[in-house]
Amino acid sequence: MATRLRQANKKCTVIGGSGFLGQHMVERLVEKGYAINVFDIRKGFDHDKVQFFLGDLCRKEDLLPALQGVTLVFHCASPTPSSNNRELFYRVNYLGTKAVIEACKEAGVQKLVLTSSASVVFEGTDIKDGTEDLPYAKKPIDYYTETKILQEKEVLQANDPERNFLTVAIRPHGIFGPRDPQLVPILVQAAKSGKMKFIIGDGKNLVDFTFVENVVHGHILAAEQLQINSPLCGKAFHITNDEPIPFWEFMSRVLTGLGYEAPKYHIPYWLAYYLALLLSLVVWLLSPFVAIRPTFSPMRVALAGTYHYYSCGQAKKHMGYKPLVSLDEAVDKTVKSYPHLQWSA
Repeated sequence: MATRLRQANKKCTVIGGSGFLGQHMVERLVEKGYAINVFDIRKGFDHDKVQFFLGDLCRKEDLLPALQGVTLVFHCASPTPSSNNRELFYRVNYLGTKAVIEACKEAGVQKLVLTSSASVVFEGTDIKDGTEDLPYAKKPIDYYTETKILQEKEVLQANDPERNFLTVAIRPHGIFGPRDPQLVPILVQAAKSGKMKFIIGDGKNLVDFTFVENVVHGHILAAEQLQINSPLCGKAFHITNDEPIPFWEFMSRVLTGLGYEAPKYHIPYWLAYYLALLLSLVVWLLSPFVAIRPTFSPMRVALAGTYHYYSCGQAKKHMGYKPLVSLDEAVDKTVKSYPHLQWSA
């Protein structure tokens, strides 16, 4: 009987399991002996120990088959942060999450672990060693963050120990690693087009970048520690590499590791910010006539030129979190995983 109960507790669903973080999550859960369902809009890979369910996140009837007999759900589905589709963010991150919560409750799921974002408290100004009690951003830096705030609130408010439904949110920052379709490929594309020559500000601003394996580790620890009366219930926790690094040093390490030149010319932060504001105004004025999506925006200037790193103190205290992979090793692993993006290629 105890063995059967343990096996039931090891069955989980990863919503968004075909994505970058989701695939790494699935691989680690398989290693740990979990039986896994993946729910997504596409089948991103094949694995004989994984059952796929395809459907629309916003349709409860699509979700329910993937949640049968499942005690634990990881929800890491989201459009990419670089998208500019406000309607899509609202639909997936907010309405989709409401559908996930309803479906979980109906299917008898006991634990829901959300992938949130540390950016929910970031407004484009310095955050140094930020803790989870910082208020939500009143002026979120983009549509992605705006809807991640709505999403996190929904999940944490849904925590209901009396009905045996427990929730927790993990807030990673700057996720990177092998198979990442965002950070490294976008960085390389910028370098190839000559856009990585300038350092915004003095180059000393510290930022968190978090290796994907450490993010996965944080999620699984949270799931395993999430019990009735635990301090995790209905709370959010920062998960980072716990090694803040100057933003431009990290970018330079990745670029030089792939054979590209590191940025070397400095542009004052205030000048870059006002140029980006001016460009945004021009784009807005031209918007009735032509659609332009500038890569140089006030939000990106803020991300590149301010301090934003976060404390993992609460995760260490209540989950026993400790990064598994150091930043040096993580950068090395990541660079080696992109041979096709090397300069010579």
